[in-house]
Amino acid sequence: MSETGAIKRALEPVQRLAKANGHPIPEDGKKSSGFVVPAAGEAPGSAFPDNAPSHDESLQAGLSADEARAEATAPETPPSRDAVPRATEIELKLLVASDRLAAFNDAPIIATNARNKGTRKHLKAVYYDTPKRALRRDGFSFRVRQSGARFTQTVKAESGNDPLRRGEWEAAVPSMTPDMALALPLVSDKLRADLERHAIEAVFSSDIHRHQRLVDLPSGTIEVAFDQGHLTSGNRSLPVSEIELELKSGSPSAIWELALRLAEHGSVKPSIRTKSARGFDLAADTPPRAPKPPKLRLDSSTSLDEAFSEILRSCLLHLLQSLPAAEDGRDPEGMHQLRVALRRLRSALDLMRSVVSLNKLELMRAEAKWLAASLSGARDWDVFRQETLRTVADGCPSVAGFDTLGDLADERRATCYDKARLALADRRCQYFVIGLGAWIEARGWRSEVAPEGLAQLAEPAIHFARNILSVQHAKVLKRGRRFKSLPTEERHRVRLAAKKLRYVADFLLPLCGQRKSVRRFSRRLADLQQELGVYNDMATTTSLLADVDAGSTGSGMAAAAIAGWQAHAMVGIEARLLKAWSEFSGAKVPWSVDASEQPAKLVQTNAGWLR
Repeated sequence: MSETGAIKRALEPVQRLAKANGHPIPEDGKKSSGFVVPAAGEAPGSAFPDNAPSHDESLQAGLSADEARAEATAPETPPSRDAVPRATEIELKLLVASDRLAAFNDAPIIATNARNKGTRKHLKAVYYDTPKRALRRDGFSFRVRQSGARFTQTVKAESGNDPLRRGEWEAAVPSMTPDMALALPLVSDKLRADLERHAIEAVFSSDIHRHQRLVDLPSGTIEVAFDQGHLTSGNRSLPVSEIELELKSGSPSAIWELALRLAEHGSVKPSIRTKSARGFDLAADTPPRAPKPPKLRLDSSTSLDEAFSEILRSCLLHLLQSLPAAEDGRDPEGMHQLRVALRRLRSALDLMRSVVSLNKLELMRAEAKWLAASLSGARDWDVFRQETLRTVADGCPSVAGFDTLGDLADERRATCYDKARLALADRRCQYFVIGLGAWIEARGWRSEVAPEGLAQLAEPAIHFARNILSVQHAKVLKRGRRFKSLPTEERHRVRLAAKKLRYVADFLLPLCGQRKSVRRFSRRLADLQQELGVYNDMATTTSLLADVDAGSTGSGMAAAAIAGWQAHAMVGIEARLLKAWSEFSGAKVPWSVDASEQPAKLVQTNAGWLR
C-alpha cells in the first residue's frame, strides 16, 4: 500500500468522528490546523504558544536561522491549545546498551549527514488511562509531556498492518493535567462513553534525557533522538536506552537505510515497542504481549505487487511484535508467535518464487530458517512443561516422579532460552530484521523481476492466487489419498502440506472476499491441521523424554505415564482425524470463479510454481 493509502486508512475512524463533531480532517491525510477541537467555552488559540523558543535561544542551541524557524514549528512546540497538527508518525526504535548509546552519536552516518550538533531536552511525561485500561485496550496511548516550560498532550493510535506507522495527535495544555475534551473526538463512540463514565488516572511516568539531531539522507530527512532515562510505576522502574528514528520528510526507506548504517557501528535491536507499551506492562508487572498475526485486508482488485507488499508487511509486523515477548520468556506464547512469524515469512517468500529471482528470496529464507532453528528447543520445552507434563500429572496424581521430571524440564527450557536469546542478540539477527524491513519498504523484488514479470506484478492478484491455491490444495489431496490406511510417516507429510496450504490461504483467501465458503474452507483446513498436529506433538515428546534420560533420574514412572497417556490419546483421536479429513477433502474450494473452471488443468499447468 502507498504511504498516502496507509495514512488514509489510519485516519478513517478519526475523520468519521471528527466530521460528526463538525471538525473535518482533510482526506489527503496532510497536516492541517483545520481539525480544531475547541475546549468548552474557549475559542481557538494563537498559532503558537507564548513560550515558543526565541530566535536567539535557537541560535544559541547551534541552529541556523532557517533551522530556528523549523525548531519553532517542531512537534515539541505544539501549534495551539486546540489544534491537532499531524495525523501519523513513521518511526523505528533501535535498542542499545546504555554504555554504548553515546558512541552512536559519533557514527559516521550521523557525523557526516547531521545538520548540526542538535538540541538536548529533558522530557518528563505522565501516561494516563482508565482503571480498566480502556484506552490501551482500544489501541490508544494518552500522555502529557513536559519539556522546559511547555506541556504537550499527545494521543497515539495503532495504525493497520504497517509496522512503522502510528496515528499521532498533539495539543498544547497549560500543565501536566490532561484535558480530556481534546481527546474525546479522536475515539469511537463506545470508548468515548467509557471515558465519560470512568475517570482517567496516572499509570506511570517517564523521565528521559534526549539528544535530538536532524540527519539528511538522499532518500529523506530523519529526526534521530538518543533517549536515556527510565520509566517508573510505583516502586518499579525500567531503564530506557534507545535511538528513535522518525521520518520528517522523504521516503520511509530512509529510516531503514539509516538503521542499517547504525547497525554497522554497533549492536542495535530494531523495535516497534513503544515506551507506552513498556510502561503499561511495568505497571501491571506483566510480560510483553504476543499478538497473533494481523488480518490482511485485500480485495479482488488488488494488484499482485500490492498484495506482495501487504503480505510481507504483515509478516514483518508480526515478527517485530513477537520479538520482545519471545526474548522476555515469561509468556510461552511469545516464543510460539515468533516461530509462527518466521514460518509465515518463509511461506510468503515461497509465494514469490515464480515471479521474483530466487537469489534474494533464498538468502532471506535461509536467515529466517537459521533463526527459527535457534528457537525450536525453547518452544518444544514450553509445550512439554506447560501443557503435556501438567495435563498428565493432573490426570495421574498417584504416579511419582513428575516433580523431578518438571525440574529437569525447567533446566532444559532455561538452557534453550539462553540459546534463543543469544541468537536474538546476534548482529546476524539484527541485520536480517533491518534488511528485511528495508527490502519490503523499497519493494526490492521489483529489481529482481524479469521484464515479463513486471507485467504480471501489475495484474490483479486474484489470478495468481487461484493458481497457487489450486496447486497447493491438489498437493494436500494427493498426499492424503487413501488417508485412512496411511502410516504415521505419510500422515506427517500430509500435515506439512496442509500447514503450507494454511499459510497460503491466510495470505490469499482475503482476495476472494468474505463469503461463507471462504470461512467454511478456512475452518475445515484449520481443524485438519490441528488434528494432524497431535502426531507431531507425540514425536516431539518422545524426543524430549529421551533427552532428559528420565529412567536414570527417578522420573521414569512419570515418563512412562506420559508416553502411555499420549498413546491412548492417539487411539481416541483417530475418529476425529478421519472426520476432519473427510470434511476438508469434500469442501468446495472458494477461489473458483464458476463451474467451467478446470482446477486440474491449472494444477498441471502450474505444477512447478510451488516446491
